[in-house]
Amino acid sequence: MDVRKFSIPEILFGQGSLQYAALCAYRMGGERVFLVSDTGLEKAGWVDRVFSILRKEGLTWTYFNEINSNPRDYQVSEGAKRYLVEGCDVVMAIGGGSPMDAAKGIATVASNGGEVNDYEGANRIERPLPPMVFMPSTAGSGADISQFAIITDTRRKVKMSIISRTLVPNISITDPLLLTTKPTELVISSAIDALSHAIEAYVSTIASTLTEIQSLKAIDLILNYLPIAIQDRSMDSMEKLSSAGTFAGMAFSNASLGLDHALAHSLGGKLDVAHGLIHPVLLPSVMRFNLPSCVEKMANIGEIIIGRRRSGAEATAQEGIERLEAFFADFNISTRLRDIVSDCDVLPKICEMALHDTCLVTNPREADVDAMLDICKACW
Repeated sequence: MDVRKFSIPEILFGQGSLQYAALCAYRMGGERVFLVSDTGLEKAGWVDRVFSILRKEGLTWTYFNEINSNPRDYQVSEGAKRYLVEGCDVVMAIGGGSPMDAAKGIATVASNGGEVNDYEGANRIERPLPPMVFMPSTAGSGADISQFAIITDTRRKVKMSIISRTLVPNISITDPLLLTTKPTELVISSAIDALSHAIEAYVSTIASTLTEIQSLKAIDLILNYLPIAIQDRSMDSMEKLSSAGTFAGMAFSNASLGLDHALAHSLGGKLDVAHGLIHPVLLPSVMRFNLPSCVEKMANIGEIIIGRRRSGAEATAQEGIERLEAFFADFNISTRLRDIVSDCDVLPKICEMALHDTCLVTNPREADVDAMLDICKACW
């Protein structure tokens, strides 16, 4: 039996859990918090809510919101400078993947020096990071759980994958109440992001029993509760989506991802496309490409999607992919690549960039540039 490592943070989960944010920081020796968020969370009132929680416990803070939806390397550098100048001792983030990934980059540069670009790839962070407390506002990115940080290198126009055990936050506080203020389109895109995490982690070449269980449960919850959440926005459905996002984060953090994310990172870095919009386009075509190398696993996914087994594993897998395409279409979101990429001439460059993405290493089927171009053409 292979030896496996499974890394996750301490997790506080449930309605109202946000109230413990300051206590968590204080318990780790924090006195001056560096809080990262964005204008969307400000408008929804959640940033002020965190301010009041910190104030109640006597903690001071520096607030940083100078980040884009795909956080840039220069924004991380500016945040790290602010962290050091203000003498902060704990990093806190509330938001989706962008604030949390930016916060990881800031913590890395503040403690290890240099530029965030120096840490691209796996296991290149040598010194410990300051304590990190993350509070996800979406049920999708998994940044509050994972060993990944995705930062855009603005010079190369590449979304860098930075992977290290030290990037796992000390504490994740998942309060489903935060989802109730999210626009419907963000609830959908975040859940589909989590779904892609779960599917790619399940068929990853380094998946294990520990990650497979998390993946399958996340797939089941998203397929069943995303339509309900969009219809009635009930707390029960939001809590189920939050659970799914946590499970998917556990899975992909430890089993990594695959070709769908390699292409998504390249598209996002080159064209600044919102990450959650790419998966409904690419994922079914990537699943068809991978099918010959993981028929039984794709059949297990298909069985969850269609609710039963067909006469054979391949038939079950194929129908599952078709139903998944219909599932995406029901949300009235783009499912064709031409809707998010205006010029098909850029696709060869996108595929060449994806060839160097770390996520491609654990894809179940080897893919070269020609294969990736075929996938892009299939969903054009």
